[in-house]
Amino acid sequence: MALKVDKLLDCSGLLCPLPVIRTNKAIKEVNVGQILEVWATDPGAPKDLEAWARQTGHELLESVTEGSKFIFRIRRTH
Repeated sequence: MALKVDKLLDCSGLLCPLPVIRTNKAIKEVNVGQILEVWATDPGAPKDLEAWARQTGHELLESVTEGSKFIFRIRRTH
C-alpha cells in the first residue's frame, strides 16, 4: 500500500547539513500524523536523516534509494 504523502521537500543538490535543516523546518509545516517526503542526493543524507529522526522522535517510515536519489518518508509524531 502506498503511503499518502502530505508534503514533498526536494533537497536534491544540497549538501549536509542543509537537508537536515530543511527537513527540520518542513516537518513543522505538516500536522501531527501527516507524512513528509524528502528527496536528497547527498551521500550522507541516509545516516543524517536517520539520526535526526531518532533525536527528534519523528517516525522514519521509509528510506529508499533510486539511483543517486535518496527518498525518505517521515511521519510527524508531535
